[in-house]
Amino acid sequence: MSSLDLRMGTAKGRWVVAAAVLGSGVAFLDGTVVNAALPAITDDLHANLGDLQWVLTGYLLTLGSLLVLGGALGDRYGRRKVFIIGLISFAATSLLCAIAPDTGSLIAARCAQGVAAALLVPNSLAIVSASFRADDRGRAIGAWSGLGGIATAIGPFLGGWLIDSVSWRLVFLINLPIAAAAVWIALVHVPESRDEHAGAHLDVLGSFLLTVGLAGLVYALIEGPAHDWSTRALAVGSVGILALAGFFVVEARRTNPMVPLGIFRSQQFSGANAVTFAVYAALGSVTFLLVVHLQTDLGYSALEAGASLLPIMVCMLLFSARAGALAQRIGPRVPMTVGPLVVALGMLLLGRVEPGTSYWTTVFPGVLVLGLGLSATVAPLTATVLGAVDDSHAGIASAINNSVARIAGLLAVAVLPAAAGLTAVQGLNLVDGFTRAMDIAAVLAAIGAVLAFLTIRRAAFVVPVAHANPAIPCYEMGPRVSGSSV
Repeated sequence: MSSLDLRMGTAKGRWVVAAAVLGSGVAFLDGTVVNAALPAITDDLHANLGDLQWVLTGYLLTLGSLLVLGGALGDRYGRRKVFIIGLISFAATSLLCAIAPDTGSLIAARCAQGVAAALLVPNSLAIVSASFRADDRGRAIGAWSGLGGIATAIGPFLGGWLIDSVSWRLVFLINLPIAAAAVWIALVHVPESRDEHAGAHLDVLGSFLLTVGLAGLVYALIEGPAHDWSTRALAVGSVGILALAGFFVVEARRTNPMVPLGIFRSQQFSGANAVTFAVYAALGSVTFLLVVHLQTDLGYSALEAGASLLPIMVCMLLFSARAGALAQRIGPRVPMTVGPLVVALGMLLLGRVEPGTSYWTTVFPGVLVLGLGLSATVAPLTATVLGAVDDSHAGIASAINNSVARIAGLLAVAVLPAAAGLTAVQGLNLVDGFTRAMDIAAVLAAIGAVLAFLTIRRAAFVVPVAHANPAIPCYEMGPRVSGSSV
């Protein structure tokens, strides 16, 4: 059976979906359980707020900057091959995270884990897209999305239980048997596929400059406020800015760049990515600070803090597809304007969470409203990104949008705590700055609404698959397949 002839409902088709779901599931799982582990990591490794910022941003940094390259590697050398390499590397780096003796080792392992995830995540969806017949591809991608969402929803419960019952280190060790099962299934059951028209040269220099630029900028933003903007912080930040400038120069001059800058000439595409940046920056700030605040200042267990965000996932599962259908009828401008405003309201409600308040009167209303706002926003937003470009750029458009979301999250984690008066050298007492942080996040979300109103027009776009994880846009794509689609 060729790589484009699989059908849903067949044994071979189910094996391919299982491999992709297990593979991407380990990356999704880590995205939901690590936040809950941060206070336990603090107690065990004597970490401060700055260390915790790097535990999160190190992973997002390498993942966000290398996603497009990971997809391109799969297109050129084989999606199954790169997927398996990513799985093995993810398992190895997860082991390094689990045995890390100090925060420096953990941060280095998390950066390496992000590199592995950049190979794994884009090619998991590309395998599904490339393996099934065109008339079954939408159902296959929908199954990948929905089952991946189950992994995301289980994460807070499973991670919280492991942290409370045994150790935070099991949050990383649990990846090993899952990755091993995915590798076996991929070797035995997944057909190889590649893009015969993929470029002959990989944009390694562009990827290097983007990674160095983001790393330097994030370092300066985290360490600068904590050390009165020392000479080292300013120097590293300057290197980061120069590297980012070099990245844009290189991309503008390359015949086959990693990021074709001409794609941003579309106001619809640029506007949708600007909205993505604002909304996901706000979301990244909330998910980072809220779980820590609940544990350290309100006395929640790791399981309780992780599960507190479950209403967001439930809302996404129940309402994302309906929001996408509504936007299909009335156009994306209204839902993409109203949705971020509802997100902002949810963040303002979460700003009322303080010691002595109950979950049902403060946390639950906030996360419920936040989930409703995301449900209205994410499906129209991600579909608009694809609808703004022609089919030949569908893969790169989705990869860019995912990278923008990840980079927004890492920059928010780096910047917002300092903006709210929370410095990297202090302990984890967030009482004084948490409300300010939620207010700033609400402003970011509201900026997203303004950007949507100004830049998004009514337009036909691709029908979105139900979104299970707001941090991982996915699409029901037409016949064209790209390993960069994530």
